[in-house]
Amino acid sequence: MKVVFLGTNGWYDTVTGNTICTLVQTADYDILLDAGNGIAKADQYGVGENGRPVYLFLSHFHLDHVAGLHTLAKFSFPGGLTICGPEGSRSILHTLVNQPFTLSLDDLPYPVTVLEAPAELGRLPFPVAARPLLHASLTLGYQIELENKIVSYCPDTGYCENAVSLSREAELLIAECAYQSGQGSDDWPHLNPETAAQIAKEAKAKRLVLVHFDARIYPTLELRQVAERDARSIFPNTFAAIDDMEINL
Repeated sequence: MKVVFLGTNGWYDTVTGNTICTLVQTADYDILLDAGNGIAKADQYGVGENGRPVYLFLSHFHLDHVAGLHTLAKFSFPGGLTICGPEGSRSILHTLVNQPFTLSLDDLPYPVTVLEAPAELGRLPFPVAARPLLHASLTLGYQIELENKIVSYCPDTGYCENAVSLSREAELLIAECAYQSGQGSDDWPHLNPETAAQIAKEAKAKRLVLVHFDARIYPTLELRQVAERDARSIFPNTFAAIDDMEINL
């Protein structure tokens, strides 16, 4: 299993990277986590080739997580695309991925299915759990089991028990890190290096990768290295992602 961090910024694109999108690639499936502008690079990694079905998991509809949806028309996914998102996703996607903004899902050159989580996740060919996280609007975290390994995805969130539960015994926890050490907000919940590391530690995850670095708060890649260092003081097996970084599980 290969994991590629196509986009690692939060909020907007800068020289440090594109907005958030992560590819989890197995022999049978191509799985995309969120659809920031990083998703436009998915074809560089053979996503959807040889008829492999593609699954896109949307955590919520803040624009840095869905702005890349307008690039779906560039792809050829002969095995089809399944989009999973929070309750209400069908209605929201019908508005957002449609005229006058972009080509509609119905007009894409491959079949698209929309599933709403958690109620319809049982229709997927691999085990997936979804739980709401602590954010300014409904945001889902996901736990995905592939090749007998658990990949957990906790995007925009403050520290919460659902994030710990989704990350339990994960081979890989992909967690956001919008704030720098010591920063936080009850009005706009996000993680900092310490709280992300605390989730990984409590969940007994094996590896933590930090993503979704707020583009204003983290204007340089060097600041991500500081975040990595601070997180490692709590959870040693932590890595700060940069665009196009790859890891194998």
